[in-house]
Amino acid sequence: MIEVRTCDWSDPDGERLRAAMDAEMGELYADRAKAATPVLWEALAVDPAEIAFVGVATRDGVPVGHAALRWRGPDLELKRMYVTPRTRGNGTSRVLLDWVEQTARKAGAVRVILQTGDRQPAAVRVYEREGYARIPVFPPYAGVPELMSICMAKSL
Repeated sequence: MIEVRTCDWSDPDGERLRAAMDAEMGELYADRAKAATPVLWEALAVDPAEIAFVGVATRDGVPVGHAALRWRGPDLELKRMYVTPRTRGNGTSRVLLDWVEQTARKAGAVRVILQTGDRQPAAVRVYEREGYARIPVFPPYAGVPELMSICMAKSL
């Protein structure tokens, strides 16, 4: 059974999952990282003080996924959505997105927005399957080349 527990940004399981995500994305976008501008790094950075909600998904007590939310006006932005490679395809992303949307509704958000990369087609397919649609690039991603940045939203 997959469960999501709400925790702080500093939760050790959350930190490990974000480090795993950073390593995976570092490899996936390594060629672009070499040429990245400060604007790109600033757009992709997460200030822990801005994070409103964090959820860690567990399967049989083992941490297998992560999602965080930060306010962007009336919307909550999904940040650092990650599922461990060995547990992908077993429903973890659906459970995490359910948690995200329930949390956002309870908080009074109008919609959930997100930004993902062009080299993550599986993530885009998950979001589309769950009802997210592409939207124009929103701040702070305006400085990221549009071909690299896919922004999506789901009204609540």
